[in-house]
Amino acid sequence: MTEFERVLVNSFNSYIEEKGIRAISYRLKQHRFTAQFLDVLVDSLDPDLYLGIECKSISVDKGATALYFSQHFTVDKKGVHQIDRISDYLNKSGRRGFLAVELRLGMGHGREAYMVPWEELEKNYHTESLKLTVQEIRNFPEIKRDGKDYIINRKNGEVKTTGKKTVKLKLAENLGETND
Repeated sequence: MTEFERVLVNSFNSYIEEKGIRAISYRLKQHRFTAQFLDVLVDSLDPDLYLGIECKSISVDKGATALYFSQHFTVDKKGVHQIDRISDYLNKSGRRGFLAVELRLGMGHGREAYMVPWEELEKNYHTESLKLTVQEIRNFPEIKRDGKDYIINRKNGEVKTTGKKTVKLKLAENLGETND
């Protein structure tokens, strides 16, 4: 498990505990010869908090200018690209999908993380775009940091983020209940 994945899981679980929501965030152990569908899963009776999150981390301080679909994602032995595999899993499981991208900015500059809705990532991939640039990634909602942790916080039914787009969760007010 990468540090980014561990911190994201802990941040989701802190939010869940603080709000008294019946949910859990976790990461399945990755085995050498077993496919792992996603890095972080969130299970909840609230369908808007039933999430699957793939995590990627790129080092901007070492010159990375983009997240490349050929370099940062895998292709399995059958020739199926990771984005297609995850899309299939999200569709079958009913989970809402996101790509969480952490930008490592170098010593003394900290890190930034952004949530890309899976539909947006999939759309870019299928339009034969080769990458998401750092600037394009920064146009998605930012997951704010508090020290080493990320802040998962609901305000008016949204994840507290910055950026031009908003990730709406519409979480339930009561334990294990939906807002329906």
